[in-house]
Amino acid sequence: MNRTQKTAAIGEMKGRFDRAISVALVNYQGLDVETVTALRREFRKAGVDYKVVKNTIIRHALKESPYKQLVGDLSKDRKEAPKPHASVRGMTGVAWSYEDPAAAAKIVGDFKKANVGKADSLKIKTGLLGGVMIEGDALAKVPGLKETRGHILGLIQAPAAQLVGMIQAPAAQIVGLLDAWVAKRQASGT
Repeated sequence: MNRTQKTAAIGEMKGRFDRAISVALVNYQGLDVETVTALRREFRKAGVDYKVVKNTIIRHALKESPYKQLVGDLSKDRKEAPKPHASVRGMTGVAWSYEDPAAAAKIVGDFKKANVGKADSLKIKTGLLGGVMIEGDALAKVPGLKETRGHILGLIQAPAAQLVGMIQAPAAQIVGLLDAWVAKRQASGT
C-alpha cells in the first residue's frame, strides 16, 4: 500500500468513526473463514458495517478524535515511546453502528451463543461510545434505539396520564358519594 492509498484509507476510516454512534473493536482471532463470513452476514442484517482494518490505520484515523488514548506514539522511531492501547494490537475487526449503539455488541454476544465451539475466541476488545471507551460487555447493555424511544415516550405520556387521573378523581368521588347515599336510602326504606 503506497502513501496515497494509506492516506485515502485513513480518511475513509476517520469518516466512518465520525459518522458512527458506537464502534466495537473485535478480536476475531481463531475463527475460520466460514464463521467470519457468517458473522459479517449478521452484522450486515443489523445495519452494522464490519471491516478488518490494520491497527496503524485505526490509530492514525483516531489520533485527533476523543479516542486518542488508544493511539500511542505514531512517530517513526518509537522504541521507547508509549505503546498503543491493547485494543489496537493483534487482529482487529471494526464494527461501526450508525443507528443502534448496542447492535454490534449484541450481535457478537448472540453469535457466540449460537456458534458455541466455533466462535468461543470471538470477543469485543473495547467499545467506543460518545467519546468514551467502554468494555464490550457494557456496550451490549446500552439501551438500543427502540428502548430509548419507548422510555422517552413513557416520560412524555406520564404527566398527561396523571393530569387525566386528577381530573377524573373528583367525579369518581362524587359518584362514590351518590352510590353510598342511594344505598343508605334503600337500606332505610325511603
